[in-house]
Amino acid sequence: MNQAAMHDAARLLLRIALGVLVLLHGVAKLRGGMSGIERLVEANGLPGVLAYGVLVGEVLAPLMLLLGFHARLGAALVAVNMLFAVVLAHMGQLGQLDGEGGWALELQGMFLATAVAIMLLGPGRYSLNQR
Repeated sequence: MNQAAMHDAARLLLRIALGVLVLLHGVAKLRGGMSGIERLVEANGLPGVLAYGVLVGEVLAPLMLLLGFHARLGAALVAVNMLFAVVLAHMGQLGQLDGEGGWALELQGMFLATAVAIMLLGPGRYSLNQR
């Protein structure tokens, strides 16, 4: 396999991993309802309707990543979603370790870092519009 093909395969792997894992969170919110997210948003002084932005970041954006359809934009939406999640729900854990010694926000951090990497790298050849 040549170098370009390996880079495209790696980009595809990043998109699939991030897309599937974030989409699972979105599906859980679709199935479980949005009331908890609405309460969290309102508790932070924001209008409850903004809670539905999580569906953009956890359903629409992951689908964009999986298809490679404007994947840089999809990755940016996931990154923004992760920043909101950290600020609204996880700020108290920012400097904490979990019971196994890992960072308490390692999942959110990995989602954010992977989204930024896809934004920088682009989707690669194995995508709908290769942007």
